[in-house]
Amino acid sequence: MDIGMMLKLGGLWAKFTKNHPKFPQFIKAVQKNGFKPDTVIDIKLTYPDGNVVNSNLKITESDLAIIEELKKLKK
Repeated sequence: MDIGMMLKLGGLWAKFTKNHPKFPQFIKAVQKNGFKPDTVIDIKLTYPDGNVVNSNLKITESDLAIIEELKKLKK
């Protein structure tokens, strides 16, 4: 990734966290505790018209291996 793209992403992240200040705290808590097999992630979207869509997934050993590979790409 080139420096221009990294700067752009940094600016976008700063704007996002300004709009949603509790989200970085959530991410830090997740990073602190990490993921363990059988951890369940629930996702729920509520649209302005009241329509709700939700889903969940259970973290597997394979998912943990993918997460570790993604961490290596970050470095």
